[in-house]
Amino acid sequence: MRLTANPDGAEGVAATELTAERLLHELEQLHRTRHETFLYGSDDALRRHTERSTELEAEYLRRYPTRLVTAGRTRSGARARETAARIEATPS
Repeated sequence: MRLTANPDGAEGVAATELTAERLLHELEQLHRTRHETFLYGSDDALRRHTERSTELEAEYLRRYPTRLVTAGRTRSGARARETAARIEATPS
């Protein structure tokens, strides 16, 4: 298993070496901790968090280029939701 080395000496398993299950787990953990790291982490912690997130997300997209995209998570889907909400809020 290949480790990634960072300038600060921290190491982690390279994203390309993770199983699909472990990759998803690592992504979930990073997304769960992002807000707290952004607000309270040191500059180095935030930089490392961003680098690792980028590495894992790029690997996920490489493995799953045709991943499921929910219509509601697109711009057109968001516009349709807004339009429907406006119509529903408009008195008859």
